[in-house]
This record gives sequence, C-alpha cells and structure tokens, in this order.
Amino acid sequence: MSTVIEQAVEARLVAAAPRMQTIPATLHYDRRDPFAVRMSFPAPATLEGVEVCWTFARELLTQGVEHATGDGDVRVRPYGFDRTVVEFHAPEGTAIVHVRTGELRRFLHGTTALVPLGQEHRHVDLDEDLAALMRDAC
Repeated sequence: MSTVIEQAVEARLVAAAPRMQTIPATLHYDRRDPFAVRMSFPAPATLEGVEVCWTFARELLTQGVEHATGDGDVRVRPYGFDRTVVEFHAPEGTAIVHVRTGELRRFLHGTTALVPLGQEHRHVDLDEDLAALMRDAC
C-alpha cells in the first residue's frame, strides 16, 4: 500500500482583476508525516518563478471546508456552495486561492483512508525523528 497521496487541483488566484487566474496546484499527503498536508504551486504560477510549497495541518484543511479556521500563516474557509478559500500569509504578502470543495474532500477522503483521523500518532516514528534531530544537531 502506498504511503503517499498526491492530487492535482485547479486553484483560482484571487487578484484585483475581476477575472481570477487559474493556476495548477498539487495537494500532497505522506503517511510518514501524518499530521501535515502540503500544497505546492509550480514555478510558472508564482511571482518569484520558483516552486512554492506550503505545509500545514491536515486538521486545518479538514475543518476549513466546513467553517472558517486558522489564525496563522494559513487560513481556510468555505466560500459559497462549492468553493473553499485558502489564504497564505507571508512577510512578502498574502496569496488567496479558491479551490473546488469537492476536490478537497476527495483528497481528504484519501488521506483518511490512509491514516484515519485521530490515529495519526500511530504512524509517527518518534525514535527515528529523535535520531534525525540528533544527527542534525551534530
């Protein structure tokens, strides 16, 4: 059984212009890091021309498709009937994207099949994580 789930999604970048630009994005979940999801944007879709990747709690995304959540760098909230807003806050500025809620739910369903909610702790290898920290400290 695979330990990784990746799903391409279509995001719409909210900008000052009336028409929102569609940009590709990829959602990523790895059972070896069971509390986190990543959302990455390819280099051509970013202002800097480099791939941008945000890592945040799976729980944030799970709750955010139902109601507004988050008060840090990443915030998620429902928008209308079939969209979810994901806001990314950085010192350089804020990026706001709309993603189809159905795509997010499909991704989250896959992650839950891989690691059920509330069972994440069973997939964390504390010994390996501690050993990696110790290697990095030397």
